[in-house]
Amino acid sequence: MKPHHQPTFRSLAALLALTLGAVFGLAAQAQTPGQATPHLVLKESVLQMPKSDTQEVRVLTASFKPGDQTVFHTHRSPVTVYVLEGQFTLDLEGRAPVVLSAGQAFVEPPNVKMTGYNKSATDALRVVIFYVSDPGTPFLDPAH
Repeated sequence: MKPHHQPTFRSLAALLALTLGAVFGLAAQAQTPGQATPHLVLKESVLQMPKSDTQEVRVLTASFKPGDQTVFHTHRSPVTVYVLEGQFTLDLEGRAPVVLSAGQAFVEPPNVKMTGYNKSATDALRVVIFYVSDPGTPFLDPAH
């Protein structure tokens, strides 16, 4: 009997890419009426992805009231944030602040101290957060 192997994140990602390619066809082709076509928001090569045989894929949402902010923190693997509504300001230690508006995305690098803000005095902020990590890894680690 052959041993059972769980698929790796890379093999799952490759399968997903092939499937989406087959379903949606080439981006250069005209869209058929009534058929949804994906729109690329962000494409970035990243380092320090988990390397274990099994990873957890997590998708979270966060809502910030005017003036809200995250704790000062780091992430153990890359984290992608996509802004649904409002404006998100991310202060990364040793780097220029990043300001994202609705429809924009950014990959937060691992092991960099940061704080995210809704600097608006009047508008709410809503984001979607996506990341892949080793199972059981906390979303963030508070930094000092």
